[in-house]
Amino acid sequence: MIISPEQVLAALRNVEDPDLKKDLVTLNMIKDLKIEDKNVSFTLELTTPACPMKDMLKNACLNAVKHFVSQEAEVSINITSRVTKPMDTTQLKDIRNIILVSSGKGGVGKSTVASNLAVSLAADGAKVGLIDADIYGPSVPTMFDLVGAKPSARETEDGKTLILPIEKYGIKLLSLGFFADPDQPVPWRGPMASNAVKQLFNDADWGELDYLIVDLPPGTGDIHITITQSFPITGAVIVTTPQQVALADTRKGLAMFKMPGINIPVLGVIENMAYFTPEELPENKYYIFGKDGGKGLAQSFNVPFLGEIPIVQSISEAGDNGAPIALNTESKISGAFAEIAGKVAQQVAISNAQTVNC
Repeated sequence: MIISPEQVLAALRNVEDPDLKKDLVTLNMIKDLKIEDKNVSFTLELTTPACPMKDMLKNACLNAVKHFVSQEAEVSINITSRVTKPMDTTQLKDIRNIILVSSGKGGVGKSTVASNLAVSLAADGAKVGLIDADIYGPSVPTMFDLVGAKPSARETEDGKTLILPIEKYGIKLLSLGFFADPDQPVPWRGPMASNAVKQLFNDADWGELDYLIVDLPPGTGDIHITITQSFPITGAVIVTTPQQVALADTRKGLAMFKMPGINIPVLGVIENMAYFTPEELPENKYYIFGKDGGKGLAQSFNVPFLGEIPIVQSISEAGDNGAPIALNTESKISGAFAEIAGKVAQQVAISNAQTVNC
């Protein structure tokens, strides 16, 4: 039989993206369709390189062509990605998505989560930047072995000076810690701190990014309000630990993003230090701080629960040594962060689709 492009596209209309609730042809995710006799080839363009369902969608496309067109078809599928953005904007136009990592509570591991989230997304092929916006306790210089590092700058044709982010592990990095003595406190009032953070966005040469991760300080103060009201934020990821004393503050931090004057989508909740697992007994879980606190928080606000990160010594050691644990592909913890990164990217694509359709 002769296979036509119309037959192949009709078959692929039976494959639906489970998140976006539309078929792949309607979503314009099928590209470069070519047919030579029984050989069918096309590109499946996903909404993120970190898509956790790429294998499932590829197999569904293969089965659809075999079932609806011909069992004898030889199907070749190339997978690429084009990360979506929430809306067209002239502000920071080369940055597709700004993702805030936040918590109303200090000490829950926001910087650890933000750093490993950035590393995991970059490992999947995304273009990633990371801003350390915690002006009073910046952690990124330590976690990327960049204490004492100073960014360089370049001058544009119109005479403006732009900061050049430091690149490490495939990630573009800026931290207020790069501009201050690590042994000296930063006694800045709110407006001065907020202006300094805005410079990390506006006065830096970020280039093209799929995701810009922002590690926010604890609480719900000036810096949070400045960032959410000054820049086109895709969404926020909330980090908590299981115990009630942390959840009480985190609940307020999450609720801030839902306030009418802010109204930032919450992409989900991550529970850090969820349980203790001894290195020599990796299957054992001890819930020393309580159980399912993050999951309950997510359910109460009707937002996704993105996953759990256990208490493992190697996580803190990796951060202290300047090489986030997600870089160690042989570690089970690296796999946990990779899974969470995929879910975050998934929620970004869903949120962006909803924004465009509104």
